[in-house]
Amino acid sequence: MLELLSTDASVISCFAAPDTLDHVAAPSAGVVCCRVAPDEIMLIGQPGAAEEIVRAARSRIADDAHAVVLDASDGWAVWTLSGHEANEALRRLSAVDPAGRTYTAGDVARVPVRIVWFPGLLHLLVGAMWRDYLRERLLEACRALGGREAARPAPWTMLGEVDGP
Repeated sequence: MLELLSTDASVISCFAAPDTLDHVAAPSAGVVCCRVAPDEIMLIGQPGAAEEIVRAARSRIADDAHAVVLDASDGWAVWTLSGHEANEALRRLSAVDPAGRTYTAGDVARVPVRIVWFPGLLHLLVGAMWRDYLRERLLEACRALGGREAARPAPWTMLGEVDGP
C-alpha cells in the first residue's frame, strides 16, 4: 500500500575541493552519500547519528584545510513515499524520474527537492520551510492512488518498504 511518512533522519552537508570529495563514501552502513555538486556531498543516516557521521566525514576530508562539515538536519524535512505506487505518486507532481538512480534532484510540486531512491522507497528532502506545503501536495497524490499518511514519523531506512509503526 502507498504510504506517506514523515521521516526522521540525520542530514550532513560536506563542502570541500572536488578531488577531496571524490574519495568520500558513506562513513558507515545505513548512511547514503549523495553528490550534490562538484564541491558538495550530502550524507543521510539514522536520526541521532549526526555527531558520529560528522566526525567520520571530517576525518575523511581532514587534508582539505578549507573543508566544512555541518549537521544540517534542522534545515531539512524528509518525506518518504513507500509502496509500489511511490513512483506514480511522484510522477503526478514532477517530471523527475529517480528510478535506478540513488540520488537526483529537481522540481517537485514547484519546489526544489532532493530525492533518494531505493526500490519501494522515495525519500524526498525539502528545505524545512517547504515541509507543510510539500506534505499537502504529496498527500493529494497519495489519496488519488488509494494511499494514506502514516500516523507517526518513521526513522530513515534504505531497505525495502517501510513497515508502518
